[in-house]
Amino acid sequence: MTHRTGPSGASSGALRADSHGRPSGPSGGLVSGLSRWLAVRFGHLGDVLLTTGVLRYWGETRGLRFHVLTRKEWAPVYEGHPFVDKVVGVTSAEINGRPLVDLCRRLSGEYADFGLLDLHGNLRSRLLSAVWRGPVARYTKMSAQRRLFLTSKGAWFGEELRSLSTAQRYALALGDDAPPAGMLRPCLFLAEAERKRAEETIAGVWKEGVRPVALHPFATHSLKTWPVGHWREFVERLEAAGIPWLVVGKGHVLFPGSPYEFTNATTLRETAALLSCCRVLVSGDSGPMHLAGAVGTPVLALFGPTTREWGFYPTGEDDVVLETDLPCRPCSLHGGAPCPRGGECLAAITPERAMQALAERGWSRVEGL
Repeated sequence: MTHRTGPSGASSGALRADSHGRPSGPSGGLVSGLSRWLAVRFGHLGDVLLTTGVLRYWGETRGLRFHVLTRKEWAPVYEGHPFVDKVVGVTSAEINGRPLVDLCRRLSGEYADFGLLDLHGNLRSRLLSAVWRGPVARYTKMSAQRRLFLTSKGAWFGEELRSLSTAQRYALALGDDAPPAGMLRPCLFLAEAERKRAEETIAGVWKEGVRPVALHPFATHSLKTWPVGHWREFVERLEAAGIPWLVVGKGHVLFPGSPYEFTNATTLRETAALLSCCRVLVSGDSGPMHLAGAVGTPVLALFGPTTREWGFYPTGEDDVVLETDLPCRPCSLHGGAPCPRGGECLAAITPERAMQALAERGWSRVEGL
């Protein structure tokens, strides 16, 4: 199954669940006159990236300003963001046990005139909410709906879950209606020098002006990405067709010795800059999939154990999702459950099919070589 993705709209949204299982937002009085918020989001790279477009939307439409509390490794995501004035980066040690309690008390005092925007909704962020001195707004993960959808094999809450992307669920923390998903796309702001270095890096292994196909063959859970053999066959097909390529991400190097192999060789922002110079990223459901979208690069996304209902489909106008229609999908909330079918959902997406998708979107052209 192939899906073109793009903007979608939704309304009636998220702070507490209504009688239909849809979340409902805070009253207008909660945010009236309050322009500064501490936004909280820990989690994985994709979770954090999906906040960026929402913060920009609120900044542009409401004049809000933000400080962000997140893990230190994700602080570069917000560098240069026009509506983020400060990032409070913390380590894992600082958000566990007694250090977490101390952190919550300190932040509550330092940010006494800020609202708290909880975009995580876990125990840590709720502890901070409990000691917060000002208004607290929180998005609803729709956790109950997702679990019931999963246990009912898709019989319950499917329409509600499909109607709201994760970014739209974030947006409902400060309003009763979600804007179209296309207005909330993630954004990462690169400096011209960062783009220039990326262009020079690509020119050093290919040629000036070449826009390769980027590959990200990794995921938090192994069943959320193609089998290794598929990636290797895909590269063989790219090379046979004369299509330039490169690999980005963190993980086991699949093509050792290749000049096009950048695995474990770039920082988060260097990876983003490389992606900004590529024609498309081929990836599973992963953080770098959203990173590509944040710099305006379309994605050919391979979805297996996770589905649209979880809220993480790419939302770019030119993005394409390849997936296999199997009754066992989704099989878990995060894609980490053991698979009795040997990862069939992704294995059934052949490299040939992915090459066809590239050709259909004009991403297989040979130029600049």
